[in-house]
Amino acid sequence: MEFVFDGHNDVLLRLWRNMRNGADPVAEFVNGTREGHIDGPRAKAGGLAGGLCAIYIPSGDLILKEPDANGHYHTPLATPLERAPSLDIAIEKLALAHRLDKAGAWRICRSTADIRSAMDDGIFAAVVHMEGCEALDADLAALEVFYAAGLRSLGPVWSRNNAFGHGVPFAFPMSPDAGPGLTDFGFELVKTCDRMGIVIDLAHITEKGFWDVAKTSEAPLIASHSNVHALTAVARNLTDRQLDAIRERQGIVGLNYAVTMLRPDARDDANTSLDLMVRHIDYLVERMGIDCVALGSDFDGATVPQEIADAAGNQKLVAALKHAGYASDNLAKLCRENWLRVLSQTWHEPR
Repeated sequence: MEFVFDGHNDVLLRLWRNMRNGADPVAEFVNGTREGHIDGPRAKAGGLAGGLCAIYIPSGDLILKEPDANGHYHTPLATPLERAPSLDIAIEKLALAHRLDKAGAWRICRSTADIRSAMDDGIFAAVVHMEGCEALDADLAALEVFYAAGLRSLGPVWSRNNAFGHGVPFAFPMSPDAGPGLTDFGFELVKTCDRMGIVIDLAHITEKGFWDVAKTSEAPLIASHSNVHALTAVARNLTDRQLDAIRERQGIVGLNYAVTMLRPDARDDANTSLDLMVRHIDYLVERMGIDCVALGSDFDGATVPQEIADAAGNQKLVAALKHAGYASDNLAKLCRENWLRVLSQTWHEPR
């Protein structure tokens, strides 16, 4: 079995929603459930050894547009969120992450040594990520608190605008050059994250925002769950020019399992071949090299191919990549080692 460290999942969102409805999130994760994609038993079955676990604030007014007769759609950006309720939700989810840690359901990891230790011990290695920074104040005082509690990665924006920058809409076909980039506060956020050793995730930001981060940050450029725009022309996917910049900075792109970001027609159809996942991996490897490509499933946040189904199906993708000619050393890079390299570098760990 090839152990996988995954660049993005939304399991905290699912557990938090169920907790608010009276469920026990620790029992759900430890004992397993038929709901969603990730829990302890399914992670073990599929070799999902850990990943970046998102603190995401839901946008209640976002309703994805149905495709028109040509298969095209354009969902307007969700309304910006207020900070106070966003902070409340972020704290609830961070507390939930620590509750899982305290119960031994998973282990919050603050270094690559922590990740490797958790993997060796057979415990899910959770890295706390913030997807959209609505919970942060403009002077970034709260960032210090979140960091102390384990936060090691953030995306300045989700697919909506906030005090730090502008997000891309869910749209097809559409360029990621969909609006302005970072705000003045956003530039300060990037500089602060560089200093503190916090990952800046480019997965939901506009193309202008991407270039704003590229010129401001000295860290590797990271898109945790994004695919190839030349193959699937959704606004969330990356252009060749962006991929080239990530390669030049020895960054990373994590393959998103979302079928809307894999299929040439961008339809939300789980009847999607694993060949399309391999095709995106092949393109990324040919464009950037094997060291800059990894996995970023978006489990519990998107429709994934029915053959994968959930975390237990991860090894089916590994088998497809092996069948496509990827040798064991390169499979190790794609599944975990590339993530550990780029995290170690971004977190200022000694070499």
